[in-house]
Amino acid sequence: MLAIRLPEELEKRLADLARRTGRTKTFYARQAIETHLEDLEDIYLADLELQRVRDGASPTYSLEEVMRQHGLED
Repeated sequence: MLAIRLPEELEKRLADLARRTGRTKTFYARQAIETHLEDLEDIYLADLELQRVRDGASPTYSLEEVMRQHGLED
């Protein structure tokens, strides 16, 4: 279960879309989340990992190290 507060203008747009199409506001909210959640995960989790790298909490590897580890040396 999820409850969210939307700005009045966004709520009006969502309600109007639901009314005009005969679908529920929940249907469109679910569609928006399903469509954009993967992108949001990519963005925010990448930002978190970048901060961990900057803080020295996550290791880094050079391209040469990765290539050597996977047998891709020239």
